[in-house]
Amino acid sequence: MAPKLAISALLLLLVIIQALFGAQKGYTIEGLNQVKQYLKAFGYYSINGGSLTDSFDDVLESTLKSYQQHYRLKATGRIDSNTLKKMSTPRCGVQDIFNDSNDDVKPIIIRAFNTWAVVSNFTFREANPSDIVMGFHRGFHGDNYPFDGLGNVLAHAFAPQNGRLHYDADENWNTNNVIRLNQIDLETIAIHEIGHILGLGHSQDPNTIMYAYYRPGTIKRNLGQDDIDGIRALYSN
Repeated sequence: MAPKLAISALLLLLVIIQALFGAQKGYTIEGLNQVKQYLKAFGYYSINGGSLTDSFDDVLESTLKSYQQHYRLKATGRIDSNTLKKMSTPRCGVQDIFNDSNDDVKPIIIRAFNTWAVVSNFTFREANPSDIVMGFHRGFHGDNYPFDGLGNVLAHAFAPQNGRLHYDADENWNTNNVIRLNQIDLETIAIHEIGHILGLGHSQDPNTIMYAYYRPGTIKRNLGQDDIDGIRALYSN
């Protein structure tokens, strides 16, 4: 969902952010709440508006590190020059990452991770900042692999230890257990892409999760034997 910020309000917000250059944990400065609003608008904050104060607290430091990590900046947890430059750059209004307000999406992602956890030695937990960052994007989105709109490429992920997983925001995503013929099942694709994050390549077996092709309107949420053998072979020790 795009942030509901008018253009004039966003320009004012960027001016305020520039005035906060150098701020770090422990500071209380008028305008810090606007930085929190900016980060919340793009999916980094899951707290309600009443908690968005002018105090540079532990939560803001952690959230800034998550933002910096997402854009491959040095994770200082401060409003440094590189972070300020990035925040001041014109950008797409689609959120970068999921937050707790995505009630339909979060359980799906948890189940997708658990699918791999039950057949491996991995355990996964929610963290901020995180080793794995997910988000919906359109077209060019900063990783040299632009999305192509509806159809064709649905998502992509990067092998260890990159930790990025991007979904094409233009797809008709399904978040239910009943799917329509033209929909893409989010959980199916999430399980597949998490496999890539863990280091797996594509399988030649069409019955596996790691098969490269997906037919719209289908749900395939169970690992095949080749998937299981692959993850166990990679992490056998």
